[in-house]
Amino acid sequence: MAIQIVMDGTGDSRHSFDPNDAQELAKAEQRFWELTKVGFTAAVRTGAGQVSQIRSFDPNAEETVFFPRLVGG
Repeated sequence: MAIQIVMDGTGDSRHSFDPNDAQELAKAEQRFWELTKVGFTAAVRTGAGQVSQIRSFDPNAEETVFFPRLVGG
């Protein structure tokens, strides 16, 4: 199972999907594009304590984290 974690002002929401299921994979890819379109930054874990920003959907990523834009004031 893979997971997409969406961070927001109230914490996070987690969306698990089976990358071997075409329908679940399509839904995860759609979520990726919807979130990045509105300004979320997507990152994947590349090692212990290391992450890398991604700009396109990676169907092989075990964990993708989405960070919202920072709001200044």
